[in-house]
Amino acid sequence: MQNQIKKRILVAPLNWGLGHATRCIPLINALLENSFEPVIASDGIAFKLLQKEFPKLETIELPSYNITYAKKGQFFKLKMLQNSPKLIKAINAEKKATKTIIEDYRIDGILSDNRLGVYSKQIPCVFMTHQLKVLSGNTTWLSTKMHQQIIKRFDECWVPDSIGENNLSGKLSRTNTLSIPVKYIGALSRFKKYDCQLKYDLMVLLSGPEPQRTLLQNSLLKELDTFKGKLLFVKGIVEDESKATINNNMTSYNFMTSKALEKALNESKVVLSRSGYTTVMDLAKLEKKAFFIPTPGQFEQEYIAKRLTKLGHAPSCKQNEFKVEMLQTCEDFSGLKATDYTTNYKKLFNLFKGE
Repeated sequence: MQNQIKKRILVAPLNWGLGHATRCIPLINALLENSFEPVIASDGIAFKLLQKEFPKLETIELPSYNITYAKKGQFFKLKMLQNSPKLIKAINAEKKATKTIIEDYRIDGILSDNRLGVYSKQIPCVFMTHQLKVLSGNTTWLSTKMHQQIIKRFDECWVPDSIGENNLSGKLSRTNTLSIPVKYIGALSRFKKYDCQLKYDLMVLLSGPEPQRTLLQNSLLKELDTFKGKLLFVKGIVEDESKATINNNMTSYNFMTSKALEKALNESKVVLSRSGYTTVMDLAKLEKKAFFIPTPGQFEQEYIAKRLTKLGHAPSCKQNEFKVEMLQTCEDFSGLKATDYTTNYKKLFNLFKGE
């Protein structure tokens, strides 16, 4: 009888925009398919989104990091330093909450997507990240070392990318200095590509922490006022209901659930978005043409955007430089491509089975 009880896995994505939450969706589905019982833990919009995606699963709200971006990119690193005491306090609160959750919810294993305090020495714990190297300008060596010290507290590190030069994250996911097993599990996406008639000439897909999400939204609404084609604008504001408004050639949504977003992306010729890694994985899976505007001052997004432009996959520019005419350059780029990698989830989840 004991063997028939499903093992309960705490899945805890960071609330930093929607990317960490959405890339956990295929993993949650895989856990369900492999007879585990996922328990979701997060906060903010990431928490709300996963509650909508998995209304039947147990969900637990974690202490919030409450991290915000600087309004100007050059102050990004300074803002992060100012947030450090708040972050340390939140991680300590997270550790206490995790201990209680493990006992109260009978948790058998942990999958933390960049939540630094969600781990325990008592049960198998996995840390998921594509950033084994954390770019921060001239302090990259320090930020990388600090991040790897945290990762070493876990039993395994899962990297949502493939190995090799043609990977999506470039040098971000390469390291030989971690003392725990590193498993490359392939790019994760909740979406599937299918053939359909194109409905939108351009889709704008926004996400990410404030105030930069709003700053880009307002800038794009103004700049795209002269856009001639059919435009879909998804703001990335998770509210109780998904609402649509139509104004001339533009249809806008506050947010879309997975099914609706998958359909809209497949129906769009070009996607304009941040160069957040989860968005890049999604667009690669759907083999889309894209235009990237990295979050100002966020070294990781700036690196990914520049790399994809240099490789001839997608054009990009700084936030304050974007002009609607730049979208025409998408024709000169190949678009993103999916990597041929199939994740063996049964084997991957052996850690949680004690194998």
